[in-house]
Amino acid sequence: MQYLISVIDDGTGPATPKEDAAIDVFNDRLRAEGHWVFAGGLAAPETATVIDNRGEEALVTDGPFVESKEYLAGFWIIEAADLDVVLKLAADGSKACHRKIEVRPFQ
Repeated sequence: MQYLISVIDDGTGPATPKEDAAIDVFNDRLRAEGHWVFAGGLAAPETATVIDNRGEEALVTDGPFVESKEYLAGFWIIEAADLDVVLKLAADGSKACHRKIEVRPFQ
């Protein structure tokens, strides 16, 4: 089963060189253990563009959809046998990037 591991930043900004190195080690471990599917870091929320095309015309606005102290800073998509495995990996990912993590399975 695949899971999304979201990295939640609370305004600390980009990863430090030490955090980047720890994230690289964690990524290498995910690859070596066969959990790696994809991962990426995201630019700051101010770089976002929101598109709402539910009406008659698409509405395009700059900036994040929601103003919040916390925001999605990056993510991993991993493959794991069950939630217990993912939670252990997510705890290690949280330590590596020094941020909170949210885990959600794909439907």
